[in-house]
Amino acid sequence: MKKIVIHTPNAPKAIGPYSQGIKYNGFLYTSGQIPFDVEKDQLITSGIQDEVTQVMKNVAAILEAGGSSVDQIVKTTIFLKDLNDFNAVNEIYASFFKDTNYPARECVEVARLPRDVNVEISVIAIAV
Repeated sequence: MKKIVIHTPNAPKAIGPYSQGIKYNGFLYTSGQIPFDVEKDQLITSGIQDEVTQVMKNVAAILEAGGSSVDQIVKTTIFLKDLNDFNAVNEIYASFFKDTNYPARECVEVARLPRDVNVEISVIAIAV
């Protein structure tokens, strides 16, 4: 099996020594995505719901570039600056899935995230 680096201009470029995603052995692993809109070249800061929407769009772009999709996500990790945003995050997060066959997930509160954002999400998805 060969490791394949995934890169797409439709998601934020890596700002450090990491890749947007790695495809290996039938799975695609994304790096944590923050609410950066590459089309507008700006960080989305208009509220947690808009931020989660942008993060999930970024995740979807990487998955698509790697031959996968949101429906193929098997595991999600959500990092929140404030766990009081949990319900709002769940509402937007759930809207990205076609049914209730949701992936496994953990959601944790953290002290600080890159660029002082409120949310970061990484996923593992099936990608054949």
